[in-house]
Amino acid sequence: MRRAGRRPLRAPQRGVVAAGHPRTAAAAVEVLEAGGNAFDACLAAFLAACVAEPVLASLGGGGFLMARPQGKTPLLYDFFTQTPAHRRQPRELDFHPIVADFGTAQQEFHIGMGSMAVPGAVKGLFRVHRELGRLPMTDLVAPAVALAREGLRLNAFQSYIFDIVGIIFRSTPGALAVYGSRRDPARLVGHRELLRQPELADALEALAREGERLFYRGEMGRRLIRDSTEGGGHLVDADLRDYRVIKRRALRVDYRGSRLYTNPPPSSGGLLVAFALKLLEALPRGTLDFGTDAHLEGLVRVMALTNEARVRHHADRPTAHLDAASLLDPGCLRHYRERVLGHPAARRGTTHISVIDAGDNMAAMTVSNGEGCGYVLPGTGIMLNNMLGEEDLNPHGFHCWQPGTRMSSMMAPSLLLLPDGRHVALGSGGSNRIRSALLQVVMNLADSGMDLRGAVHAPRLHLEGERLSVEGGFAPDQVELLRGLAGQCEVWQGRNLFFGGAHSVLRDTGSGRLSGAGDPRRGGVARVA
Repeated sequence: MRRAGRRPLRAPQRGVVAAGHPRTAAAAVEVLEAGGNAFDACLAAFLAACVAEPVLASLGGGGFLMARPQGKTPLLYDFFTQTPAHRRQPRELDFHPIVADFGTAQQEFHIGMGSMAVPGAVKGLFRVHRELGRLPMTDLVAPAVALAREGLRLNAFQSYIFDIVGIIFRSTPGALAVYGSRRDPARLVGHRELLRQPELADALEALAREGERLFYRGEMGRRLIRDSTEGGGHLVDADLRDYRVIKRRALRVDYRGSRLYTNPPPSSGGLLVAFALKLLEALPRGTLDFGTDAHLEGLVRVMALTNEARVRHHADRPTAHLDAASLLDPGCLRHYRERVLGHPAARRGTTHISVIDAGDNMAAMTVSNGEGCGYVLPGTGIMLNNMLGEEDLNPHGFHCWQPGTRMSSMMAPSLLLLPDGRHVALGSGGSNRIRSALLQVVMNLADSGMDLRGAVHAPRLHLEGERLSVEGGFAPDQVELLRGLAGQCEVWQGRNLFFGGAHSVLRDTGSGRLSGAGDPRRGGVARVA
């Protein structure tokens, strides 16, 4: 009998994960409870996301992992896509446009085998596992394999994003064979229908046995190159053979006593978040409480100046990536900060996983397949990316990329160390909205003092050119103020995946307690192991 007044013993926390699907998070929890660390859990979650979130995650794409082993300096693993070594003539390519309809906004993408960049996800998976993992790869693929064989019923969010990009997943017989409805093979699997992916299960098991070589130099790679050559793609043997994961020093930015580690160049998302934070430091700290006039005016002004700086620096360096030394130069910052203090002017598919374990290892991984190119590698269930067909990643026009170079990205998996001892792993999906989503979550935590859930759930803004997108959730008087801050103002009804999916986890270093917040805009969930 328990003695009166004694509380029951609380089971020790092994870790916390936030991700875009319950089964993605469950895979991480399973691995944590089996003795895996945060990096094992993050990789297992990514593999499960390839099954449960097929529009957003694929072994045919790429991504980034921000890793902070306990007591060490954060390090960025770059396994994003790379441009092919040689360009074919546009007339030889399988490359055509489609329109994704978000309801309130539309966005054009290009698909076909000519839109495939060199995939890095498989190499990234194995490199991180070799250097940071604890459990065998067979244990990490097991939850995803079981899910692919047993199948899962499509939830409302996954059904919704299938609707948005459905034209891609119906564009080839191979894609329709994987994602077509068993009730009506001419349409895609729908809400609450069972999606089984036995070929993907087989491919995952084969990769766990044989390693990355199977994909880059073995049977899978040979078939991919043959189909690319015959089907209007750029990829050749050397593209797969020469692909390398790159480890980079994280970009560090200090902001009002907090420290953010984020994705460095050649990717631009982290650098643009860092630039925006340094501009915000020009505003008095007490003026940035969420929802105040000063907060909304300052945020829109900083977003506009960040967009301007991005365009200007790309124009100055048309064949290069954004440069941190140039954009964060004190003189450059001073020029833009003076304008922040002036009068306000009137005027893709990605998913994220965050994990922290009880040993204070931190992992933030953002991955993307673009929207997928429509081509599924036969016998594997793996759809390849369409990164060469995304306008955001090709700002100088299609077919103008430099051969054999790592592509830039807005993806910015990040770690935030707050002065009160809270450590946060965060990131977001959402194409060019990633930088605005992360900026606002960081501000909510660092400036407004919100808890993690409040910081992730608070309504967001996004400024692109002259168009200000305002998410549902702002008060009528706030919306009226915002209408006067941009040339065009688009007010959305309710929350929407357009504004990103900032799945985040937190460890309080004082108490050791772990918590998480999945972003409901992208079906996010958080689980503690």
